[in-house]
Amino acid sequence: MSKSPLSCGILSTLLALWLSLAGSFVHAAQDTIKVGILHSLSGNLAISESVLKDTVLMLIADQNRKGGLLGKRLEPVVADPASDWGTFAEKAGVLLTQDKVAVVFGGWTSLSRKAAIPIFEQMNGLLYYPVQSEGEESSRNVFYLGATPSQQAIPAIRYLMSKEGGNVRRWVLLGTDYLYPRKTNEIMSVYLATEGVSSEDITAIYASPDQSDWREIVQSVKAYASGGKKTAVISTVIGESNVQLYAELAKQQIDTSKTPFMTLTVSERELRGLDLGGLAGHLAARNYFQSVKSPENDVFVKMWADFNEQRDTTTNDQMEATFLGFRMWTQAVSQAGTADVNAVRQAMYGQRVNAPSGFEVVMNTNHHLSKPAMIGKLQASGSFDVVWQSINPIKASVWSRYLPESAKRTADWTFPWVCGGCTEPTFKDR
Repeated sequence: MSKSPLSCGILSTLLALWLSLAGSFVHAAQDTIKVGILHSLSGNLAISESVLKDTVLMLIADQNRKGGLLGKRLEPVVADPASDWGTFAEKAGVLLTQDKVAVVFGGWTSLSRKAAIPIFEQMNGLLYYPVQSEGEESSRNVFYLGATPSQQAIPAIRYLMSKEGGNVRRWVLLGTDYLYPRKTNEIMSVYLATEGVSSEDITAIYASPDQSDWREIVQSVKAYASGGKKTAVISTVIGESNVQLYAELAKQQIDTSKTPFMTLTVSERELRGLDLGGLAGHLAARNYFQSVKSPENDVFVKMWADFNEQRDTTTNDQMEATFLGFRMWTQAVSQAGTADVNAVRQAMYGQRVNAPSGFEVVMNTNHHLSKPAMIGKLQASGSFDVVWQSINPIKASVWSRYLPESAKRTADWTFPWVCGGCTEPTFKDR
């Protein structure tokens, strides 16, 4: 049956319109670079992670105001893994295969990172991970922005053992019962042994991830600390459990001058909303505190406050780590002239940023940052005053020299090593 001239005209018009729209969509896609954000917005870890989603959104908005990247706008794609490590892997796959993101900023626990790494390696994606970890890992597809034990846990012990830190000789290693606390405590225990501390003067206590009643655990800590030697607690407790833990510390009136309490996992943000009057004097080992005095930190804190229209003015260590990773990624993309993963990865080595911490930090070929170590003392206002810091940034020891098998390994992704845990050079194709 023949078509009328009118119907042919309509079809031609619709075809032209469709082609025009399709061209617009393709053009729009070519004019954007998608940035994946993989942080828990619900569940036990949302108290710590949700702010990192907003930090990346802030940095994307700031970059777009500057004209974007390579003449393209950055487009955020947000995924909520809901504090479940298996869901991290699932959401990572969606971001890489369906959303086609050029990079992902995200992860919190070591289990979430390890669950997602096979996805990033199979799909050749890039993950920028902003939290301290136990080390013992270096993936070609992950850039680690947080501290390893050599940049946090070991400096914390050395400080507490010093005269300035109280000449501590007995230790309680208190953590959430999962990978990061257990491996970090293992490294700290071996280090303490090399410093002449007997096994009788080291005890480890583990709590469930959703621990809410800390009464008996804090009582156990007090009983152990009454053994006659100066005792300190080093905490690797994560998530919302810290709110109840610190409330119990205040309730049982832990005297920090007699029993120093040093956290590796709590920052200014987790303690917001608590009555801090009974908690002043508690310690934290981090690589950044909001109280740091530097021009770069002034800009960072103001950027965050302005982004939130002054409703939230509190920054922390993981936010700064995210800032560093994002800045280095944009520098690497600009240097490479493309957002292609292979080109960006190569351009990342040696990237430098003047950090809010007041130090110039660098990305090394082991995929970890050199970062300063800092000890902060909690004030009743909720801020941490820096009472000690390293003279220079510390290069991460990815494989701990205090673990016999790890001490033999090298993480180096430049020729001829090209691996994250070699005991001798390998000549793999980069």
